[in-house]
Amino acid sequence: MLKIILLFAALFLQHNSGFLLAKSTNTAKYLVWTDTLTIIKPANHYQNENQLLTSILTRYHFKEFSINDSLSNIIFDRYLSSLDHGKNYFLAEDIESFNGFKSILDDNLIKGDVQFYYDLFNLYLKRLNERIIFIDKLLDVEFDYTIDESYEFDRDKSDWAKDETELNELWRKRLKNDALTHKLNGKDWEFIQKTLRKRYKNYADFLNKYNSEDVFQLAMNSFTQAIDPHTNYLSPVSSDNFKIDMSLSLEGIGARLQTEDDYTKVAEIIPGGPADKSGLLKADDKIIAVAQGNDGEFEDIIGWRITDAVKLIRGTKGTTVRLQIIKAGSDLNSKPMEISLVREKVKLEDQAAKGSILEIINEDKPFKIGVIDIPKFYNDFEGNRNGDSNSKSTTKDVKKIIDSLKIENIDGLVIDLRDDGGGSLQEAIELTGLFIKDGPVVQVKNSDGNVDIATDPDPGIFYDGPLTVLVNRFSASASEIFAGAIQDYERGFVLGEQTYGKGTVQNLIDLNRLSSKKNNDLGQIKITIAKFYRINGGSTQNLGVVPDISYPTIIDPEDFGESSEPSALPWDEISSTDFHKFSNIKKYIATLSEKHQKRIAESKDFNNLIKDIEEYKINKNKTSISLNEEIRKIEKEKEKLKELNSDNIANDETQIVEDEIPIKNEKSKDYILDETAKILTDFILLTIG
Repeated sequence: MLKIILLFAALFLQHNSGFLLAKSTNTAKYLVWTDTLTIIKPANHYQNENQLLTSILTRYHFKEFSINDSLSNIIFDRYLSSLDHGKNYFLAEDIESFNGFKSILDDNLIKGDVQFYYDLFNLYLKRLNERIIFIDKLLDVEFDYTIDESYEFDRDKSDWAKDETELNELWRKRLKNDALTHKLNGKDWEFIQKTLRKRYKNYADFLNKYNSEDVFQLAMNSFTQAIDPHTNYLSPVSSDNFKIDMSLSLEGIGARLQTEDDYTKVAEIIPGGPADKSGLLKADDKIIAVAQGNDGEFEDIIGWRITDAVKLIRGTKGTTVRLQIIKAGSDLNSKPMEISLVREKVKLEDQAAKGSILEIINEDKPFKIGVIDIPKFYNDFEGNRNGDSNSKSTTKDVKKIIDSLKIENIDGLVIDLRDDGGGSLQEAIELTGLFIKDGPVVQVKNSDGNVDIATDPDPGIFYDGPLTVLVNRFSASASEIFAGAIQDYERGFVLGEQTYGKGTVQNLIDLNRLSSKKNNDLGQIKITIAKFYRINGGSTQNLGVVPDISYPTIIDPEDFGESSEPSALPWDEISSTDFHKFSNIKKYIATLSEKHQKRIAESKDFNNLIKDIEEYKINKNKTSISLNEEIRKIEKEKEKLKELNSDNIANDETQIVEDEIPIKNEKSKDYILDETAKILTDFILLTIG
């Protein structure tokens, strides 16, 4: 079973009026709009597919769950949120008319009845198209920006609009805010009219192109993600696109994107890609417009489906794409920043581990600290299978780098796993083996309750010197397995931020293979089948790895990471394995933490970070924004002052040593890495004193 898990653990969406009030067999009233140009209906085979998917999830998902009214309520809320998260389209009477379904969707899953999802989606399209007509008329006349009023943009806790008049007022303020943002950035009314009309028309056009398959996928994912955020249904078209995306996923700007409200947000920066190399784009940045080439016109993508936004951003290798972005943590009132990236395909060597040396002075003593940056856990499976001696893997490359660092007589080693989202589980196990003599590395509990223990395959220690592991919130999965094992063995210190908390394993199942009706038009399901546990028995799921010494961070675990997902599997623990600790370094943590706190209190870089964190929290807690031009100008000037701060980047010199492994002698341009190295030198001084 472990071999199967290792294989799958390569860790890596017309307007018309007239309603007919109808009544379903469960006595719940709902609105069906009858005289529209298009009414989307479910395909005949969806009943069978829905029942098959339900059967697979209840039998094989790692989590034990019941198909009951409680689950039904969650599915209802998730589906409603997927359509109208901001409560911008439906009226209170619409929601009330469908409320009777809250407690019967569980029964419908068993019967394979999906009609509810189509009725609600068709009504959503009607409300959407009504909004487009309203927007078009509203933009005939420019807004009055002297009125002292505000727009409530965070509607999570708001009620649904009670009638069309209230909804119109909400949209008047929304459009006024959109217009004022453009005006403050120097745009005239003609430009604003054209841009906003196009923005919302494009959004409506995308949704009006939804077909029966799209709606079914939305519906089924409301079910699957009510169980677990990593369990997803892929329609046949999405399955094909997934295969294409896997082969092209590293071509473009090198970023994984997702939708948040109406914005396209950067979820992850791919190591070695254009975005990573440029340093111009970061996780949590929002992309609001895209332009092709050096002089192409910007296309506003606010409100776009993620698939359409990706198509516009992705392009031919060697071509230029320009993006307008709102930086992570910035007020939405901020002036967008324009960046330019040249698309390219990320090569394996760009994602390979890299070595460098930091020269540190601590207590008037010089130290050489080796640094190994691991962007992901990779393995050339095909090359290894064919016996290629030049095939690459994380462990092979790290061994070469350590050999090169030993020649430089390093005093200690930092393994930098920041932004490492995982990869090959086997590589995480083998890499751990370089730093311990022998023993278990990770436990894997399957859905049947059996526990497999993966152990270090190499009985020797390749490097036994002082060690730290640097992590952040974007360190996930295989990274967490490695960091957790190093921490449990007390082989080294884990420093930085609490990691992501992705401690589950998924498998992809083709529903066509399990269906008795061989029609080959069913989709696939990615299902959670197992869970990772540390050798001390604690899961990496949800909690992640908590550092021995934590750094200030702008990221709140409740906003990003596994713990931010309502349906995420919980942290739990199983029995500890038998293992022998490398040393007893925990006794030094209190002293090292005290030295760290004193140092960062006097650090300009860390003080600026703390100010950014405070600013981010202020912006995060804002739920409304002024629609008065003069007030907004003052706020904008404050935002400009904040953006004047920039990091000083020191020059670095590269030398080539044995085996052509590049080793950089870096001056402290990365203050997080610099502080990590200083903590390691604190430890060295404590142990040699």
